[in-house]
Amino acid sequence: MTWYYFYIFIFCISAYFILTDESVSRAVFYISQLAKSKYELVKWVILNDPRNPIVKYLIWRRSFKLAEQLRKELIESNDKTSK
Repeated sequence: MTWYYFYIFIFCISAYFILTDESVSRAVFYISQLAKSKYELVKWVILNDPRNPIVKYLIWRRSFKLAEQLRKELIESNDKTSK
């Protein structure tokens, strides 16, 4: 139970400094923006980096589906023109 009081004490002190000192509040804001941008960067790397094997598979699958669709359209257009 004493750990809760310690956490509440730390939170109250940091809230006091954020509310009373403008430079501390700006620093907290900039740190939160930095954390957000780092999170977005990591998210992009995980979802879009072509060195990632999962992304390689998804790109391959999407390309394979597109190739099948184009092949089907070419065959249909060739059948129409040959008649």
